[in-house]
Amino acid sequence: MTKIVFLDRETFGPEVELTRPDHPHDWVEHQATRPEDVVERLAGATIAVTNKVPIRRESLDQLPDLKFVTVAATGYDVIDIEACKERGIHVSNVRGYAVNTVPDHAMAMILALSRSLPGYRQDVIDGKWQEAGQFCFFTHPIFDLADRKLGIIGEGVIGQGVARRAEAFGMKVMYAAHKGVEGLGPLYTPFDEVIETADVITLHAPLTPKTRDVIAMPEFRRMKKKPLIVNTSRGGLVNEADLVTALDEGLIAGIGFDVLTKEPPAPDNPLLKVLGRPNVIVTPHVAWASNEAQGEVWRQVIESIDAFMDGKPVRTVV
Repeated sequence: MTKIVFLDRETFGPEVELTRPDHPHDWVEHQATRPEDVVERLAGATIAVTNKVPIRRESLDQLPDLKFVTVAATGYDVIDIEACKERGIHVSNVRGYAVNTVPDHAMAMILALSRSLPGYRQDVIDGKWQEAGQFCFFTHPIFDLADRKLGIIGEGVIGQGVARRAEAFGMKVMYAAHKGVEGLGPLYTPFDEVIETADVITLHAPLTPKTRDVIAMPEFRRMKKKPLIVNTSRGGLVNEADLVTALDEGLIAGIGFDVLTKEPPAPDNPLLKVLGRPNVIVTPHVAWASNEAQGEVWRQVIESIDAFMDGKPVRTVV
């Protein structure tokens, strides 16, 4: 019977129903898996399911029975694609599940930061409303989104989803041209112009050698409008040390980050030192994780397994 091993069940919420494939199989599930345990846990498995557990060449060398890997995410950098190609191992991912959940999260961060909700919430908890002695008080800035410029780095379906939400609030949307690239057409605003004129910048691009540190200190120093910076895409798009420096120097108004270069963050991550600030929101990579989106991810995972067992793999990257 086909052995299927799911390496990291904890990457899905407990309320999400995880259905099983239609074909006869032996299902083995682990809440989490350390990289050093991958070989032992996948021994004898034909199919592996992983979200963030890496499966590298050195592991694949010891897994002769493995024929299919399905990644419960769009990004598949946790898999050694070249090694899978060499061994004839099919790899599938999931796609298009985050078209609502990530734009909603990004817009929620923009709204919360523009209204200084984290700061005012903490003030009420700390008793400052009573101390004020009147019906309201003003300890943090508040600004409307209407007529503000939103710079979007990444013009895919997620960026477009944020644009639609922002336009509903009256914002003026600019899609940034790729950094250092000209002639992309009238739908794009030059990258430098976006950096210099946006009131809010939100990132929705993949992490590649060309996009790593796409925003760093040179960009921060050119930000004339002191914008909010929101990243619900990939850690590494923004240089985190420079980001904190920009906050300290008042070059930007605030940040909303759902992704970091290393997750969970290392103890020396500079963002950990500013978490308590009223203009900082950091969430633990949950922008993707509405109940609806998680259900769609899992539906595609099971669909990919059944399709592979039917001899007709879907959404293959190998």
